Amino acid sequence: MQDYITNGLTLKEIEQSLFRHMQKQYGHLLQQVLEEIDRTLAEQRDKKRYALKDKRTIRLQTLFGEVEVKRNYYFDREKKVYTSLLDVFLQFDGAHGVSPLLEETAIHLAVTGSSYRQAAQSLEKLVGYACMSHETIRQSIIEAEVEGHRAMEKKGRVFFIEADGLYVKRQRSRIKGKEEKIITIHQGWEKNGKRVSLVNRRYMVHQTNEPIWEAVENFLMKEYSYDPFEDWVVINGDGAPWITACREYFGDRGYFQLDRFHVAREIRQLFRGHARYRVIRKKLASWDEEGVLRELTSAIGTLEHEEKEKQLEALVRRIEEIPGCLRDYRVWLKEKGIDTTNMRAMGSAEATMHVFAKRSKNGRSWRDAGIEAMLRAIVAIKDTLLIRTRDGVMYGVEEREETKRETIVKKALKRVQTQMTEVVRDNIPYLRQSSGTPIYEALQALKGF
Repeated sequence: MQDYITNGLTLKEIEQSLFRHMQKQYGHLLQQVLEEIDRTLAEQRDKKRYALKDKRTIRLQTLFGEVEVKRNYYFDREKKVYTSLLDVFLQFDGAHGVSPLLEETAIHLAVTGSSYRQAAQSLEKLVGYACMSHETIRQSIIEAEVEGHRAMEKKGRVFFIEADGLYVKRQRSRIKGKEEKIITIHQGWEKNGKRVSLVNRRYMVHQTNEPIWEAVENFLMKEYSYDPFEDWVVINGDGAPWITACREYFGDRGYFQLDRFHVAREIRQLFRGHARYRVIRKKLASWDEEGVLRELTSAIGTLEHEEKEKQLEALVRRIEEIPGCLRDYRVWLKEKGIDTTNMRAMGSAEATMHVFAKRSKNGRSWRDAGIEAMLRAIVAIKDTLLIRTRDGVMYGVEEREETKRETIVKKALKRVQTQMTEVVRDNIPYLRQSSGTPIYEALQALKGF
């Protein structure tokens, strides 16, 4: 019995063998389903329009492994082009050679991971073979289309906006880098146990030629049904000119706050170890803007370094130029008749930047097309938006009703489902061996354990 335990198969080996076997068998079933659908489409096609030319074999990389599918190839007499009705019907590009699900999985790994190479390696470990290179994954992200519209259910009349810039290095360009403007929008906070989450949170990356705040307002109206005459906007950000321009754009309907994280960090850098540090921190924590200004102004000339003195003077000017930027926005909302219960201090901009910076910085440099596509993909995954990978080209094929589409697919599945039992039956080779083999003896000896 000891020999069977020490020299026998491990659970890992059995699991790997079973998984690979299932991949192979279900890959075979996928092939049969696709070819059955293709046969049905051939029977139901408009034969006057689509002339059958030949059958062409495509090798499709899938989560089940490489699958070879023989599909019909037609000449569209009306459009004077060649096409595959199977590709059009199932909305994929057979010539691309990668299944949509595998491509979407690769995109998700590339966005949530650290690099394209790591995504390719993770995918290889998952499916058991090198199905996509890192360059193929990169091209998939660049060519993918993100469905940016997802209507949100408007909750209340107040919109919170966190704005910040992400500096990203450029490659093969005359400029060393460029700031990407990233916006987080939500409608408040809600508690989930001990955790707090943002209500109706959405991300927006500014990638159009329209002015930034005009683009933000258009986004609000499209996604949230924002009413510029009835709703209120609270904006949080650092003192960058493009961010503070929101004050002029939204006027009396908006309120701007300097991001308290940035202000607190700057004060700490200037006053750590200083006699006034503790008092300034208390003033800032109590939303006492006048007190903070008074302490900062009186501290000018008491710092040891000239650079720190210049930085302190710039901080004082920034606060003075934006009256109310360190006050509690909830006081302003109460004056407008808004219930501020459950509203919290703003400051999620830095956490948002961490999400985007984790994938786009860390010594990396990008081409414009690459970073724009990556940022769109990050937003799509964070906001659960639809990512469209490469589809079959629609050469004017008539639209089919969804019920008809489902009927064709269901019939194809029904015709091959009789083989399902045979696929899942006896799929562990070791259990099919004769009674005299070591594995059989080991299983017999384990009876009663």
